[in-house]
Amino acid sequence: MTFAIHTFGCKVNIYESEYVTNLLQEKGYKMLEFNSEEEADIYIINTCTVTNEADKKDRKLIHTTRKNHESSILIVMGCYSQLNPNDIDADIILGNKYKSDIINLIDEYLKDYHKIVKVNDITKIEFEDMYINRFVAHTRAFVKIQDGCNAFCAYCAIPYARGGIRSKDFDKVISEVTNLVNNGYKEIVLTGIHTGRYGIEKHTNLENLLKELVKIKGIFRIRLSSIEVNEITDGIIDLIKNNDIMAKHLHIPLQSGSNAILKSMNRLYDKETFINKIEYIRKEIPDISITTDLIVGFPGETEDNFKETIDTLNRIKFTKIHTFPYSKRSGTKAASMPNQIDGNIKKCRVKEVLTLSDRYEYEFYKQKIGNIYNGIIETRKDGKKIVITSNYIPIEVASNLENNTEVTVKLLSVNDDKIMGEII
Repeated sequence: MTFAIHTFGCKVNIYESEYVTNLLQEKGYKMLEFNSEEEADIYIINTCTVTNEADKKDRKLIHTTRKNHESSILIVMGCYSQLNPNDIDADIILGNKYKSDIINLIDEYLKDYHKIVKVNDITKIEFEDMYINRFVAHTRAFVKIQDGCNAFCAYCAIPYARGGIRSKDFDKVISEVTNLVNNGYKEIVLTGIHTGRYGIEKHTNLENLLKELVKIKGIFRIRLSSIEVNEITDGIIDLIKNNDIMAKHLHIPLQSGSNAILKSMNRLYDKETFINKIEYIRKEIPDISITTDLIVGFPGETEDNFKETIDTLNRIKFTKIHTFPYSKRSGTKAASMPNQIDGNIKKCRVKEVLTLSDRYEYEFYKQKIGNIYNGIIETRKDGKKIVITSNYIPIEVASNLENNTEVTVKLLSVNDDKIMGEII
């Protein structure tokens, strides 16, 4: 049988889709491109529900896939299906459990073609063990070390879609990363829903894990997908500073630069704490790149609050700001807050922050001209070869070298969105 899979959302979803792909291919299923002219027997959509826009994309693809492939089996899984199983027209609907059971569920469906819905209470489940040997479409390998979140930020539906914090067994993480390295993957990206809380229910932590991972023979680089500011320990900073295997890049969500809005969001820090931590990290690791997430137009965000955020951004000067307009999520505290912000105001604020982000990004790259970095060759969808540096600069190079080849590269020029370099 043939299958095609499409993934929305975060690196955790990418990992889980790769896991499902591995399971199916090991059982002899043949993978097709999702938009291939050849009709697949099974279409799988792994969904995201982080914003209303994500929900719209989920619904649109589910609808068009069902309409265009009526004779195929449609499987919908992930965060949107966890929260909205009754709104989905599909043959098999999975929430954020039972992905490991997908082969048995397909076999069960083929017996009588009766719709299967496996969406259970996710608040009290164990970590669903997944183990990947290879990645079909990525040079870098993702490893999911953690799932769930207990933070309950006022704007976020993810704790309801993903459940509480739970972690992969320490030794299993070491084993999976070791196996991927032995299979030729040089860069490992550690990912989770709340990665910085790894291991707390197992009497360990992320710092302990990183200290063991850097010892793995043959590993080239370890990258963290995201971490909260109050979870970056001195030990993690020291490890990034002194061990070349650790990527000199941190993605640290700010979400707002206004103390009043941070408090309303239920974020567990103020802007001064955040700024001080960033200043300390940069003092210890001068070449580091720090990126962030930011929400604008949160309920009650006045013009003064937004100006305070802009001032905070100007003080920090992130390499890149991933900016989102606040999106009302049913069941969250913020959804019922007064003073919801007009959509046009949100759009204007997003535009202003993105303009700022583009300037910061250009300035960061410009400062690095002449620097020499190491990295691995990757091929983009447009066929161009790039090298992602330790501090996450995507340097385009002229090269016929194969993907995953270790190289040393010099950054030569920065023009608009193009960062050029040469292999030396």
